[in-house]
Amino acid sequence: MKAAVVRAFGEPLVIEERPDPEPGPGQVRVRVEASGLCHTDIHAAHGDWPVKPNPPFVPGHEGVGLVEALGAGVTHLAVGQRVAVPWLGRACGRCEHCLSGWETLCEQQVNTGYGCDGGYAEKMLAWADFAQPVPDGVSPFDAAPLTCAGVTTYKALKVAGVRPAQLVAISGVGGLGHLAVQYAKIAGATVAAIDVTDDKLGLAAELGADILIDARKEDVGEVLQRHGGAHAALALAVNEAAFAAVHAGLRRGGKLVMVALPAHGTVRVPIFDTVLGGTSVIGSIVGTRQDLAEVFQLHAAGRTQVIYEARPLASVNDSIDEVLRGQVKARIVFDLGAGR
Repeated sequence: MKAAVVRAFGEPLVIEERPDPEPGPGQVRVRVEASGLCHTDIHAAHGDWPVKPNPPFVPGHEGVGLVEALGAGVTHLAVGQRVAVPWLGRACGRCEHCLSGWETLCEQQVNTGYGCDGGYAEKMLAWADFAQPVPDGVSPFDAAPLTCAGVTTYKALKVAGVRPAQLVAISGVGGLGHLAVQYAKIAGATVAAIDVTDDKLGLAAELGADILIDARKEDVGEVLQRHGGAHAALALAVNEAAFAAVHAGLRRGGKLVMVALPAHGTVRVPIFDTVLGGTSVIGSIVGTRQDLAEVFQLHAAGRTQVIYEARPLASVNDSIDEVLRGQVKARIVFDLGAGR
């Protein structure tokens, strides 16, 4: 099989021939059809974060494909079934977090494309209990971005407790943000979309955003406050200044939900204003298996659309460069061509 491999941090990925992986107990081998490019994959390839993966490794945590082989003990999946392999590759299932519905906080978790090889390959392994079945009628190219960009923003809106008629600010309308706009509208919110490119602001408008804020020309906090202030703001832009800008637009009792992970950065939280205003700053990391199942159900029901561009895996390095330059409208999905 072919795979795109990180040999050294900061170096271009290398397309290699590797032997087909063999599933161990509780695992399945997936013949990958599509695999999305997430900014987290770039951070992994560059070794940006304090906890680093160990090269050589295969990135990618939006892999979708067909089950090709079953490991010992796997009975609830079948050969030929389409599954998605998300960031949460495995959790222990026994700790307080797992048992209370917060498996994404499990300290023993293994993350796909980070702690184990991921979806930038023609074949990959997955723990069967965490491989999410994809409903009939949902294409692998739609399912791939939903597996991370979708479930991450869907969960962030849950964490924010968004209700109908509230004002929700979406900071960064890209792979995550274009889906966040749609989930916020499904929740009945008024949506303020914030970005620095005409194309992405136009995309937000097409997807139902009610207020468009061009952060190049407008003070984000002031505009949001003119509309009464945001009940919730999702920080999706990988930019420290964008976090501060949207934080300034919260109303009293508002919540800033941090989702994007810049390689470096801090947000200064004013103690006096935070206490008197009753505002909150919350972190939100991906979503659970149940969250992903709900994301797929919404898409199968026609409630969301995924904006993506399909490319061959051989374009991986050029594609990463375009993401870093902000030239990608929403999501890039690598076409692995399984079954064709």
